[in-house]
Formats: sequence, structure tokens, C-alpha cells
Amino acid sequence: MTKYQTLLYYCYSPIENAEQFASDHLEFCKSLHLVGRIIVADEGLNGTVSGSPEACKAYMDAIYADGRFNHTEFKIDDVDEPSFIKMHCRYKPEIVHSGLRDPKEIDPNQQTGIHLEPQDFMEMKDREDVVVLDVRSNYEHNVGKFKNAITLDIENFREFPEKIKELEQYKGKKILTYCTGGIKCEKASALLLKEGFEDVYQLHGGIIKYGKEAGGKDFEGKCYVFDNRVTVEVNSTNPVVISTCKNCGTTTPKMINCANPTCNEHFTQCDACGEKLDGCCSEACMESPNKREYDGTGYYVKIPQPVNIEKISKRKHKNFAPKI
Repeated sequence: MTKYQTLLYYCYSPIENAEQFASDHLEFCKSLHLVGRIIVADEGLNGTVSGSPEACKAYMDAIYADGRFNHTEFKIDDVDEPSFIKMHCRYKPEIVHSGLRDPKEIDPNQQTGIHLEPQDFMEMKDREDVVVLDVRSNYEHNVGKFKNAITLDIENFREFPEKIKELEQYKGKKILTYCTGGIKCEKASALLLKEGFEDVYQLHGGIIKYGKEAGGKDFEGKCYVFDNRVTVEVNSTNPVVISTCKNCGTTTPKMINCANPTCNEHFTQCDACGEKLDGCCSEACMESPNKREYDGTGYYVKIPQPVNIEKISKRKHKNFAPKI
């Protein structure tokens, strides 16, 4: 019997008064006893929530009942315990930070890469005229990626636009982009098209859907997820471990956050080094007076803050005020 479920989803759809929506949506999620993390922006929703199957169904029903979000696709995982401890719902300028000075330069609702279902992606990825591109951050592709995929040296997706020039050599090929759940690819593929790449595709539903529908074939390692599971299995066909311990080099699939909150680095670390360094990435971080207690998971809960609509509105109006 399923104890809990975790829902991963996004939806690009304009939201009027998004700041107020974020505040109201937080209360709605709490009323269902859900936990998770949701980003609300004028351009849509990006979230992962977790709770009982009944609560998750009620949440999905509510999202579908709202005409703005009825094309949302949920990736559903059965889990033994909720994947978060608290409920966060925050307003931000974008549901995925594009790194553009003017985010409105692209609109995934107007132009984006051709969506490939998992089976189609699997059949295309090894062709000679195809390049598979991972648009995620270093800490994500270090723990798992598609075999032979091109990865970019980026700490955050907002650095992606600056890296496009490194891909010029592939303009004559078909570019297959992928990410965790598909949301980053919506903007990555739009940016590639804007920069003159003509044959751009994206893995619909991302790595998570590919694992569920195509057995995860040729995805090496684990998939990083933004909840207290940290990583999840994807490949049930030909799995391998590709990540190594930052400290000793031993092969390990375990990824944690450094126990020093000032550092908070995402990195792979074996259990032996985790015990030796008490969940820190280095001896220096062990000396931090603010070091968090390491419980073996390397996952630490942020203290949720209420949505400050007045502050956000002032900042938003300041950012978009005309320059004289």
C-alpha cells in the first residue's frame, strides 16, 4: 500500500497577481498537509510537493480545475515518507532563472524545441547526426548523466546563455536537450533556437519520465532531485555508477550538502569520509562554528519564510521602472 507520493511538475502559463497567488497557494497546500517547494512567477509554476495519496490527488485535481494549468503533467513517485519536512511557496521573477537581462526575450509558450517522448529520445540519441546536451548544473550531471552526453561547466542554469557560444561546432547537428523534469529544457531549447540552432529537441518529461517509460537505458548514475531524497534511481536496464567521492576517490552514488552552511557545496561523498569529516567537504569546513549536525543524509531543511508581498512588489516595480 502506498504510504506517500511525491509530485514533480511545472507549467508555463501567465499568472496575474502572482505574488498574491503564491501567498494563497501556500495556505492551500498547508490545508492539504502537503510539504514541498513551489516557485511561483508571472510566467507559471514550478514545484515538487509530497503528501498522502489523497492529498496529492486533491492537489492535482485543483491544479487541473484551474484553466490556466490544465496542461500540467505530473511525474508521480511512490515514497515511504514525505520528501520534504516543510512547505515552501515563494514568488520569484522566473520559475527557472534564464540568466537573461530581459527574460521576455524568450517565451516557451511561443517557441521551444520539439518535444520527444522517452522512446523517441532513446531511438534518436545515438545517431551520428545527433548531439545529446545536458543543460543541468555541475553537481547534477556529476552524479548522473546520459552516456556520451555533452555537459557544461555551470553552477546554475542562469549561466547557460553564456555557454551557448561553446556549442557553435554543433550547429549542423540535431541537438537533444534534457534535464530532470523538462522545465529547464523549455528555456534552453528556446535560447538555442534564438541563437540560430535549427534542429533542437527536448526530452519531454525529462530524466524522471525517461526512467519510468523507457527503463532509463544509458542513463549512467543517479538523478539529482531537489528534495530530501537527494538522488533517485533511473536506470533499470543497464545501470552503472559514475560518481566518485570528492575526498578519497572511491566510487559512490551518494550526494550530500556540506554540513557547513556557509559552504553548502553539493558533492559526492562515501559513507566512510562522511563519518570521518562529519558531513563536511573538508577539514576546514568542520571548524565552522555554524556547522550543522550530520545525520548521514546530508540534507538540511531551510527555515520557511512567509511571502512578503509588499517587499516583492516594491522590488519588482523598482527593477522594471523606466530609466531616465
